[in-house]
Amino acid sequence: MKEIEQKLKGKINRLTNKTFKFDERVGEGWFSAVYFLKTKEIAEKKLPNNHVTMQFFQKNDAVLCGTDEAIALVHTFAENPEELEIHSLKDGDRIEPFETVMTISGPYQYFGFLEGIIDGILSRRTSVATNVYNVVKAARFSGKQKPIIFMGDRDDHFTQQAGDGYAAFIGGSTAQATHAMSEWWGKKGMGTMPHAMIQMFRGDVVAASVAYKETFPEDDLVTLVDYNNDVITDSLKVARKFGKELSGVRVDTSRTLVDKYFLRNHHLMGTFDPRGVNPELIFALRKALDDEGFQHVDIVVSGGFCEERISYFEKRGVPVDMYGVGSSLLKINIGFTGDNVLLNGTPSAKEGRRYRPNPRLEKVVYEES
Repeated sequence: MKEIEQKLKGKINRLTNKTFKFDERVGEGWFSAVYFLKTKEIAEKKLPNNHVTMQFFQKNDAVLCGTDEAIALVHTFAENPEELEIHSLKDGDRIEPFETVMTISGPYQYFGFLEGIIDGILSRRTSVATNVYNVVKAARFSGKQKPIIFMGDRDDHFTQQAGDGYAAFIGGSTAQATHAMSEWWGKKGMGTMPHAMIQMFRGDVVAASVAYKETFPEDDLVTLVDYNNDVITDSLKVARKFGKELSGVRVDTSRTLVDKYFLRNHHLMGTFDPRGVNPELIFALRKALDDEGFQHVDIVVSGGFCEERISYFEKRGVPVDMYGVGSSLLKINIGFTGDNVLLNGTPSAKEGRRYRPNPRLEKVVYEES
């Protein structure tokens, strides 16, 4: 049983290194800024009896993520982790600017060299979780929640997929493009066909769909229909072939192209930007499918979607059933800071910073991995 299942069932409180599988070099200081390593050595030699409290915060309204990972990091690589006192909020908590999300107390030399890594974990995971939360929120403007497919596999280094996928899950995305993205939270990746598959069938969308259905008969068939830049024509071809077996069509038209539908109906143009996946194209596609009795076929859109663009579509009532979103969800726009704010129980922080107790923090019980 995956740890996330145990956590959801209340059998464990937090995920551990059994999920995160940290690089062992963390403990050697390989990923820590050198000045932290030097400070650790000085503390050991000159101030061995120090006791500090380090607190972590950021400056936005956000969805917190990365606390389990950060705590597991400390429990795995700090010296004498059982002697440290950690208080923390939880992954998924809504947080405010400057709100303390975690404190760690103990001798600096035990854990201080992990400060920058903890900041980085919280920053990336919270940024992705918050980005996804905002996109998911935008996609329920109509009162019905439209699913968000997390499609960030091509927008960052592949080693980030598991953590980003977990953060996306915390933010509200329950469909993701790769198995790695779903690793920490216990599902499998989803998807049907890329443009490359249709290319190998020389642009014959029907032939590609037949091959897909024969190879994966248990899957819901969602056909990619923009390969020939004629989404309505190709959608109807596939719908006529498969009927009720066609679950959906995905439109991923490049932002530099105008679909052939508008070139055949140029009298429609002049009052909107006809490039890419635009509202007028989706309205026309929905009408064409409905007119031929294919009301059951969902429309999935992808390609450059973000919170603002989804909000625009939703406010206009564009008949989209699911959004595929990638690069906009991976922007790291939230930065965390760790500050030493207490020294041997006495307030002591750099100018402009102070100890900010937070009654929402919960004490973390040390459990050896």
